[in-house]
Amino acid sequence: MGQILNIGRRVELISMDPHFQDISIGLYRQELKEGTAYLVHTYSHIDGAGERIAFVENAMCILGGMKLSDGGLLHFPCWQEHALASKRVFLEACKLSSDSETEPRPMSILDKKTGLKISVDLRGEGVYRVTAEGEAKDKERRITFIAGALMKLGEMLEAEQSLDKVAFPCGNAHDAMLCLLLVRAPNVRAVLREQDMAAARGILAAPSQQR
Repeated sequence: MGQILNIGRRVELISMDPHFQDISIGLYRQELKEGTAYLVHTYSHIDGAGERIAFVENAMCILGGMKLSDGGLLHFPCWQEHALASKRVFLEACKLSSDSETEPRPMSILDKKTGLKISVDLRGEGVYRVTAEGEAKDKERRITFIAGALMKLGEMLEAEQSLDKVAFPCGNAHDAMLCLLLVRAPNVRAVLREQDMAAARGILAAPSQQR
């Protein structure tokens, strides 16, 4: 009789990994006494699948500032769920090929729509301020838009009753994760559509259905 693995609740899925033999890779949430942890898992047993999972785990640590335990579980330093942000970190990690170099995203981006340099900086106690360098029409409005996009992508909160300041609900700083979200913030609508499409994908295939 086959063994049933208790790997937790699936929260995200890459149904066909284009960078490794089209295997399915899932992100699963587990609740521990310390808090919320995540498992990156595939049912595939083909040669190299384990190395691909290890790459995705390492990429999530770099891109999202997550920690990897000896038991193979990922968690944020605050041990909070950060549900939407965790999915984004996973999806971005899976977009990378295993032979690529993974680096944390910068604290600033060039906003192609306005030509502004958009930056985020930590103001203390987990509060980040969104600023813009350059000249553009409706500059302040664009700053407010980016801040709002960060709140949508990372389930962040408006901070200090200011439209240009945001904070994670846990009250902690998450620089790497915020910078990853910042890259996607100017195109937040497309990102949200991608998330909706990911949520509608099929279930992770059983071992007998994978190579």
